[in-house]
Amino acid sequence: MKLARDFYKPLAVGAPAPWRELPVRLERMIHFVPPHVEKLRAKVPDLVHQVDVVLGNLEDAIPADAKDAARRGFIEMAKATDFGATGLWTRINALNSPWALADVIEIVAAVGRKLDVVMLPKVEGPWDIHYLDQLLAQLEARHGVDKPILIHAILETAQGVNNVEAIAAASPRMHGMSLGPADLAASRAMKTTRVGGGHPDYKVIADADGGGPRAAFQQDLWHYTLGKMVDACAAAGIKPFYGPFGDFADPDACAAQFRNAFLMGCVGAWSLHPSQIAIAKRVFSPDPGEVKFARRIIAAMPDGTGAVMIDGKMQDDATWKQAKVLVDLARLVAAKDPELGKAYALA
Repeated sequence: MKLARDFYKPLAVGAPAPWRELPVRLERMIHFVPPHVEKLRAKVPDLVHQVDVVLGNLEDAIPADAKDAARRGFIEMAKATDFGATGLWTRINALNSPWALADVIEIVAAVGRKLDVVMLPKVEGPWDIHYLDQLLAQLEARHGVDKPILIHAILETAQGVNNVEAIAAASPRMHGMSLGPADLAASRAMKTTRVGGGHPDYKVIADADGGGPRAAFQQDLWHYTLGKMVDACAAAGIKPFYGPFGDFADPDACAAQFRNAFLMGCVGAWSLHPSQIAIAKRVFSPDPGEVKFARRIIAAMPDGTGAVMIDGKMQDDATWKQAKVLVDLARLVAAKDPELGKAYALA
């Protein structure tokens, strides 16, 4: 067991000290780019101005014979692009693959100073985080990387869900966690081939009433796991994300799934197709009407104590905290999206 006083010490001589608080960044969508495809890689300089995070994907959806090309493509993309306030991430291959070690070693050596986050798939327990944590520290020290590269875990195995609290608190490098519904479904032997979203056969029906038609309501397969992940992230002070929604032809269902995740506490989701960028941007930005009401709560309770009545509804210190979450997020969004900033009317 690591002693508390050692938790924030660098794990290699010469590595940067870990963050004690996560950098404040807007991360409504993590947009996936397959960096082995030159045509898509060429769009990244324009994409930077549309998204909050650009992620070079090296894992699933990259053919085995294209893994080296994807890694080289990501390095080329990272070197050639000015990302500004947009995050630069990569999803490496799983630690039990033959490519993961080369992914980390080559990328940190080449572009470690520009890289913000390494997304780690199929995390089973804190031991996976500890391994990558130590390796990143060694490489940062070796290559003179002066800010710590963060780790983002994907929750996509039954064992990972079982260990979610330990994973969330495994390292000060932990940035956050994403739900990976497709691999998790396979790990659990769930009977669905969908990537995220609901299932028409997962439902409850109303009680029988004289033999007439019975109302049916589709349920969310991922509600329990998402709630468990959000709690683990919130307790550890890191960020929870919904992962992918695979049906690009159903933007309404995508928006509904993203909205549910946002309401439950997630700060963003993955966008796998350009059409999902606008959905995530809209859904993971607070509603201007909600922000307006939140500002009224804060104005009526400047110090966050006591209780007041606004429009017939009681507000107290708990709702003041809820209001502050919305207003703080609105300020972050307004700094990047001037049009939304006008709608929020923030001073």
